[in-house]
Amino acid sequence: MKIGVLGSGQLGRMLALSAYPLGHQMRFLALSEDEPSSLLGKTFIHNNNPEILKNFADSSDIVTYESENTDVTIVNKINQNTKVYPSDKSLYISQHRGREKALLDKLKIPCAPYQMVNSLDDLKRAIKSIGIPSILKTATDGYDGKGQFLIKSEIQLYEAWENMSGVESILEGFINFKRELSLIAVRGIDGSLAYYPLVENSHHEGILRLTIAPAQNISESLQKRAEGYMSSLLNEIKHVGVLTIELFESDSGLLVNEIAPRVHNSGHWTIEGAQTSQFENHIRAITESPLGQTTSTKKFSAMINIIGVHGPIQKALKTKSAHLHLYDKEERTGRKLGHITITSNSIDDLNQSIDNLKEYLP
Repeated sequence: MKIGVLGSGQLGRMLALSAYPLGHQMRFLALSEDEPSSLLGKTFIHNNNPEILKNFADSSDIVTYESENTDVTIVNKINQNTKVYPSDKSLYISQHRGREKALLDKLKIPCAPYQMVNSLDDLKRAIKSIGIPSILKTATDGYDGKGQFLIKSEIQLYEAWENMSGVESILEGFINFKRELSLIAVRGIDGSLAYYPLVENSHHEGILRLTIAPAQNISESLQKRAEGYMSSLLNEIKHVGVLTIELFESDSGLLVNEIAPRVHNSGHWTIEGAQTSQFENHIRAITESPLGQTTSTKKFSAMINIIGVHGPIQKALKTKSAHLHLYDKEERTGRKLGHITITSNSIDDLNQSIDNLKEYLP
C-alpha cells in the first residue's frame, strides 16, 4: 500500500521505518527536501500549489499526519478522493484546547478547571473563577511548553495577556500533581483497541527529556481507569490510529491534560521496548491490518531525548542496552535531534545506564 504522510519530520521518518518491513511504500508532503523523512520516500514540496497537493493525494492509497497542527482544510481536500486516518474530527478537536476540554467534559473525564479568554477583561473575569496560580495558554499551536504563561499574582495579568499576542486563549487551573504520565493506545478501523502501559515523563522547560516505561508503582486499577478514559475518547471520535493522552497524577486521581491524535514522543521507547512499536501499530491500524501485541520485551524501558546538541554519541553507543536514534537534523537550541532507548530486566541496570547518559539530562 502507498501511504502518504502530511509532514516529514522525525515522526514521519519513524513511521516509514516501521512501514517498509510490512511491504508498504511512503510519500511525504514536506516543506523542503532537507527534512528527516526526505530520504525515506517520494517527497512532494508543499508550496500552496493545489496541483502538488493533488499529485500527493493521487499517489497515495491512504494518508495520515504526524502533527495535530496540520491544516484541517488540507485534510478535507485530500479526503475527497483519498481516505485520511485519523479523521478530520480527531484533528479538529485536538488542535484546539477549548474543544479538547469540552470533549473531556462531555465524556465526564476529569481535567483542570478552565475558561476561554479572548481579551484582558475576559482574563480578569476568568481569574476570579479559576483562581491563582493558574496557567494561560494559547488555544492553538502551543507545543513543548510554547504559548504558555504561569500566573502567580494578579499583577501579572496584563503581562500574561500581552504574552498571548491577542490570540484566543484558555485559562486553566494549576494542578498540584505528583507526576506526569501518558497513555498511548491504538484503535483499528474495525474498532479493535490495544493499550500500552502508563509511562512516567519528566520535562524541562516544557520539553520532554526522560520517559520511564512502565511508570513505577502503578496499580492495575489506575491503569484500567486511564484505559477507560482512552476508550471513551477513541470510540467517541471514531479515531483510527494511535492516540495519546497526557495526564497528571494528583492526590485526587488522574486528570487528562492534553490529547495528541498521533504517535508521541513518550512512546518512542516502544521501538525496542514493546513487541509492536507505536509506529508499526499506527501503520497497521490505518491499513486495516490486525493490531500488534503491545506487551513489553523487557521489564523496564527508558527513553532519553537528545535536545539541542548531539552530545557524547560514542558514549551512548557504548552504554549497556542502549539504542541510538538520530533524526538527521542540524543542531539548534531546543531542537529534538534524536533519542536513546534503554531496555532492561533490572531497574538497577536501567538506572545505571540512564546515569551513564546524564549529560543528556538537565
